[in-house]
Amino acid sequence: MATKAYAALLRAINVGGSVRVKKVPMARLRPLIEGLGHGDVRTYLQSGNATFTSDHGDEETLAAELSAAIEKEFGFPVEVIVRDHAYLKSVLDACPFPAASLEGKQLHVTYFSECIGPERFAAIDPAAFAPEEFRLGERELYLYVPDGLGRSKLAVALARPALNKGLIATSRNWNTVVKLVEMTGA
Repeated sequence: MATKAYAALLRAINVGGSVRVKKVPMARLRPLIEGLGHGDVRTYLQSGNATFTSDHGDEETLAAELSAAIEKEFGFPVEVIVRDHAYLKSVLDACPFPAASLEGKQLHVTYFSECIGPERFAAIDPAAFAPEEFRLGERELYLYVPDGLGRSKLAVALARPALNKGLIATSRNWNTVVKLVEMTGA
């Protein structure tokens, strides 16, 4: 198998709020990923973004191995999504919003662990949240929030557990989406 570049997206680590913070220092995450046999390991920000190269495994296997290693090392479970460079680039290229004219905080991508269909989000009335908007991809959701994610009523509606049942879902702002494509493309 040829060596491919991947991004690992860790869900809900190193963030505050009303839940107990799951601390995963990036300085400890890098050697953990290297210990799994992967190369060129780099991290981006403190919110659970790592890139690496590997010549073994598929996205789901790599995610499961990394999740198990994190739980063993840190003592708590962390959901992980792994995506290769080609997928990350396709998400960037398929953006249905004018990304170049928006601030990074206005545009987000939620990555899902599997394919999603429009029926999952059929109960959401887009007009009720205007000017906020969302568009579905295959395993991703694009979210435009002109006033930022922290003030978004649509983001709250989209994050309801009933809509995401059975899925791992983790969001990144557009700046991070772009950076992960750059990091996996080098």
